[in-house]
Amino acid sequence: MKILVTGGAGYIGSHTVLELLSRGDDVVVIDNLVNSSRTSLDRVFELCGRAPVFYEGDVRDKELLKKIFTEHDIDSIIHFAGLKSVSESIRKPLEYYENNIVATISLIDEAAKYGVMNFIFSSSATVYGNPDFVPISESSKIGGTTNPYGTSKLFAEQILKDFAACNVNFNVTILRYFNPIGAHPSGRIGENPNGIPNNLVPFVSQTAVGKHKVVSIYGNDYPTLDGTGIRDYIHVTDLAKGHLAALDHIGKHGNYNSLQFRYWTGIFCS
Repeated sequence: MKILVTGGAGYIGSHTVLELLSRGDDVVVIDNLVNSSRTSLDRVFELCGRAPVFYEGDVRDKELLKKIFTEHDIDSIIHFAGLKSVSESIRKPLEYYENNIVATISLIDEAAKYGVMNFIFSSSATVYGNPDFVPISESSKIGGTTNPYGTSKLFAEQILKDFAACNVNFNVTILRYFNPIGAHPSGRIGENPNGIPNNLVPFVSQTAVGKHKVVSIYGNDYPTLDGTGIRDYIHVTDLAKGHLAALDHIGKHGNYNSLQFRYWTGIFCS
């Protein structure tokens, strides 16, 4: 297969690109490198001896998308590209709606023109808002999001479902992640964000090597054993392989229109 991976130089994207190339798929990556680095793709080549075709650019650039779809016979799309900081989204909501919603519409529109009808969307567990109970399932109620990031993912999901409802050949799989962590076993690629990390593990790692003085623990009255918050974490390599499984499901079954899966372990850590 030839797969277009948007945001393929990012944390989850680069691990997924590595898994795809390692099993023999051809990969095309588009990434604007705002929150990622070309270095991750160079290291993907080091690890598997294969490299994706790379385009530096924005998914909202329809002329670039036309060029990609014209030059490559794309079978499927994995859409990672977007902004992902909850705290930043509260300060910059319009940027999140522009990058996460408008970009998704642009991608769907151009893909459909070229007959690319298999679409895997990188969503988030934030679409569940504050759930009434945990653990949650794919059938749990979504909505009531608590920040613009979660709302942008929720709206993008609905757009994909609506498009699938009126296009019987369009197959979309929505993957709702909890908290990806970790790195490739080689240590050559992992979570290395530009600037101060928003996620816990890279911040702890940077503190351990002296980039930050302390790690602050917020909250002491949660209903947990020690009063601190807990999270469900999933290893990034497992998550990357989950995307390959979703691709394989499309290849075997197809014409199912819309499916939603959540990726978590069910084991909570403080």
